[in-house]
Amino acid sequence: MTSHLTATADHPVLRVAPASPAAAAAYFGASLAFHADVSDVAAALAADGDPGFVVLDSRSTASWDQGHVPGAVHLPTALILEQAAALLDPAVPVVTYCWGPGCNGATRAALALAQLGYRVKEMLGGFEYWAREGFAFETSEGPDRRGADPLTAPVDAADCGC
Repeated sequence: MTSHLTATADHPVLRVAPASPAAAAAYFGASLAFHADVSDVAAALAADGDPGFVVLDSRSTASWDQGHVPGAVHLPTALILEQAAALLDPAVPVVTYCWGPGCNGATRAALALAQLGYRVKEMLGGFEYWAREGFAFETSEGPDRRGADPLTAPVDAADCGC
């Protein structure tokens, strides 16, 4: 008789066995050290007091004008080397974002900042998920906000419970 684990090992999901619990804990713990999600960033920015980090938009000026997180610092990735010291306090962690999950601009910005000695995280989902989750943003024409997309944000709750 074949066990359930052996029988499902031929399935694409388990073709490569899951990592050991210790390896999984190390990986996922490290992931949280490198990433923040949109709703956590929004909650921290909305709370009273200093959130303890600065948000950095690494996109072009045209993209920034289209919409950006309120209070974010605008520093395109290509300018980080020459302008970071003038715009960022090295003692304050930085949370980078770019367009969205299909873009690695925030990753490149985070790498450039880390190489300069900044503590940094990347905001998963980028500006796309900021807007899709219904958080207010600023444009060159003023404040804006879209309704939350029910596929990306809880519809009748303050948070998703995760």
